[in-house]
Amino acid sequence: MRLIKCAPCGLSVLVIVVLLMAVVSMTIGAIQIGWLDVVLALFGLSDNAQWNWVVQEIRLPRVILGILVGAGLAVAGAAMQGLFRNPLADPGLVGVSTGAALAAVSVIVLGSTYLAGWTAMTGYYAVPIAAFLGGLTITWLIYQIATKDGRTDVALMLLAGIAINAIAGAATGVLTYYSTDEALRSLTFWTMGSLASATWTDVLVSGIPILLAIGLLPYFALTLNAFLMGERVSEHIGFNVKLAKRAIIVLTALSVGAAVAVSGVIGFVGLVAPHLVRLLLGPDHRWVLPGSALMGAILVILSDSIARIIVAPAELPIGLVMAAIGGPFFLALLLQRRNRVGF
Repeated sequence: MRLIKCAPCGLSVLVIVVLLMAVVSMTIGAIQIGWLDVVLALFGLSDNAQWNWVVQEIRLPRVILGILVGAGLAVAGAAMQGLFRNPLADPGLVGVSTGAALAAVSVIVLGSTYLAGWTAMTGYYAVPIAAFLGGLTITWLIYQIATKDGRTDVALMLLAGIAINAIAGAATGVLTYYSTDEALRSLTFWTMGSLASATWTDVLVSGIPILLAIGLLPYFALTLNAFLMGERVSEHIGFNVKLAKRAIIVLTALSVGAAVAVSGVIGFVGLVAPHLVRLLLGPDHRWVLPGSALMGAILVILSDSIARIIVAPAELPIGLVMAAIGGPFFLALLLQRRNRVGF
């Protein structure tokens, strides 16, 4: 049962909420700027030149990056839940985000030594490309471990995710031990998530792959709907299951890798956002995928705003705020599933 009967109307409401929260978020900071002045500063029309610069060069790229990261993680979560046919699938829980972060951290710490050739070959895009490859590898590995004869063992998937998170955490710990003071500060950013250093370059680097994934994943919405009945049924209906699975895995890794490359690890967005959208709009992936992108943007902007307010003038990592929101949500889902199966 869905709360909003008109799915396009629901998406329109989510778009409006994203825009309103973006404006509100840009009023928060060391310099207090009213929402009307923010709107004027966006177009360079404010009488205060400093406000124009602060809004256009610091707060606007931060908000846009938050929208991209939230949308990318959420749509990846929705696609993974459809692919694995389980609502508990999430890029963070099953290790995809951690794998992408480990690859990025490896480049940061070893980019001038063991990975100097990689850094020289890929240049500025060394970290984003590494994050994508790390996310792709983990996504493929998780799918291979959890799937047999066309069936996905959910318990095995979650246990494999726990194992991969532990392995990636251990590897990150080793890299932390060998890192310099400058690299150590960067590692803190990667492990907890933040938008504090957002720039227009980050928006460009992450925006292209995330928008590509958001634009292409809806083409597999009907296939994901068919997956709910099983892969064999999907094949009998006429869907190219193998092609769809490979495309979804690549696009999911692309989206998660790009998001992690510019924001670090922000967990639970891909878990919470799709569930909220299903409550509002129903389970049809034609609405779940775009709705999840919008809901993910809302969650990340909200978390970023809270992170800047709660210990002002300092900032909390966004990952901590999302964990405080997503942790109880995840436990509620587990309890709900336990009650359904009668434990």
